[in-house]
Parts: sequence; C-alpha cells; structure tokens
Amino acid sequence: MTRNRKRLPRMIAAAASMAVAGVLAYILLFGKLFPLSPVVIGFERTDLDNAVVFTQKGYDFGDLRWMDTVFGRVEEFHGLQFASRPRILLFGDDRTYSRRSLSRARLCAFYNGTIVVSPWLSREDADGTVSLETYLEHELSHVLIFQNLGIPASIRYPKWLLEGVATLGSRQMGTPFYPDSAETVRLIAEGNWMPPEAYGTDAEEDVPLDVENRMPFIYCEFALIVDDLIDRFGRERFQEYMTGHTFWSDPDEVFERTYGMGFEEYLSSFRTDICR
Repeated sequence: MTRNRKRLPRMIAAAASMAVAGVLAYILLFGKLFPLSPVVIGFERTDLDNAVVFTQKGYDFGDLRWMDTVFGRVEEFHGLQFASRPRILLFGDDRTYSRRSLSRARLCAFYNGTIVVSPWLSREDADGTVSLETYLEHELSHVLIFQNLGIPASIRYPKWLLEGVATLGSRQMGTPFYPDSAETVRLIAEGNWMPPEAYGTDAEEDVPLDVENRMPFIYCEFALIVDDLIDRFGRERFQEYMTGHTFWSDPDEVFERTYGMGFEEYLSSFRTDICR
C-alpha cells in the first residue's frame, strides 16, 4: 500500500507531462506555433537554390523559381549574406492560415527564419493589387538580420530600424498603400510623426496620425530616417550601426557610439531638415 501511494504522484506527474507534450505537439503541427515546427504537415516541399518553399496541398502557386532572384538584391542592400536557406510557407485558404499562424499580416517573418505568406496576398498579387515579390523582399530583410545577429539580439533589435531597413531596401515606398518619399515628407511636415521609441510598445496606439494608411506611413517614416542616415553619414557607418546591436546593448548607446550624437538630437535635426 505504501509503495503504491509513493508511485501515484509520479504517475500523475508523468501523465501531466505527457498531456502537456501532446498539446504542445498539436499546437506545433496544427496550431498557432506551426511556423516554428520542424515538421510541416499538409504542405508540399519545393527546394530552391536560396529557400525551402512549402505550399499548402490542393493549391497551385505556379512556378516558384522567381523567388531565387530576390535574395541577391536583399544581400546586396544589407551588405550581408544569408547563413542558411529560409523557409517560406505559402497558405492556400484563409481558415488554415488563421488556425496555423500567429500572424494576421500579409506576410510575417519569424526569428527561426520562417516566413508565412497569407492566402490573400497571393490573391492580391494575382490580380495586381500588390506585389508578392516586394513584400517577400521586405520580410527577407528581417530574416537576414535575424540570421546575422542571432535570435537573442534580434528580439531586442530596435523595431523601427528593422522596419525602416526593410521598407527602404525593398523599395516599398510609393507602392500601393505606401506613400512615396515626397508624400511622406509632406505628412511629417503636417505634424504626423511616430516617435521611433514608441513603435512596438503600448504607447504606439496613443500617437495620433492623420494619414490614410497608418502602418504604411509609419514604415515609410522609418525608411526616410534610414535613407537620411545613409545619405548623411555614409553606408559604411550605417552598416556598423545596423549590425552593432547585441542582446545586452542599449540602442541609444549604439547610435551615439556610431554617430557621435544622441538619437533624439539626430531626430530633431532630421525633422527640421526635411520640413524646410
């Protein structure tokens, strides 16, 4: 009797562990953590030179070899190289994408190098509304930085910088929903401004912006900052700043060490210059 009483807690703990493992496995294979799963069920695999593409079974995405042509442009703009082939998951229907992705965006890059592509982006690309190639180039920018900095540093990487680099590098300004450079300057001159330090925090939603498309404007504002840094101080200096972040570093200290001035001081001069 005593032996059975001692075994009971261990049996309960083992059963609980198995249940947790089962739930986690289900979420990885069929739930929201699917983009992080090493096993991809329900998709067909296509190996390209620069990426591994998985397409949802039952849907025709055409010839995918065009994706290989994007990688060289991304590497050239960043002055970096991909350490491994990213995974690209192309979803065919909205319901599956909703069930098996943490994101509701058109595309989303995860720290493990996986990019998920929503079914509506493929439809929008097919009817000419937006370009899948442009959006893919944007997300590949994120993956390239993740791979070169590592996951810990990427988690703490300035979010405004991540999006500014991707938007500028993919030439997204002036495409559908995204204001071009002149329009972005005009909107900033009218008083629209997302403080870079507020982006990605709870304070972001409290910033009023009188613009047609809020997030595209924010991305284009950040792209203008990146473009100005490159133009004013040179690409080599920007390269140092872009890759100089670690998990332990303070973003403002990295900026000041690189450019010899505080980030807020720079932003003040930037806004003054472009609004003249």
